[in-house]
Amino acid sequence: MSVLIEVLGWIGSILIVGSYALNITGRLAANNILYVVANIIGGVFFVVNTYYHQAYPSMLVNIVWVIIAIVMLSKKKVQKTNDDNA
Repeated sequence: MSVLIEVLGWIGSILIVGSYALNITGRLAANNILYVVANIIGGVFFVVNTYYHQAYPSMLVNIVWVIIAIVMLSKKKVQKTNDDNA
């Protein structure tokens, strides 16, 4: 079980940092659905990992991260295409 938790943590890290890197380099807009979904999945994986390790401050930050991404989706400002990057 602990190996699965660690793998989820690493995947979450790659999703969040990777999507952020793509965003700041102009390759993926913040309102692109891929960016938002990567942040939701990555954040949830971090929540699981930090809960397992009893790192509650980090867990709280990631819960807020996921909520922000879900709100972004619910406001329908998310684009299915990458048209905004052009």
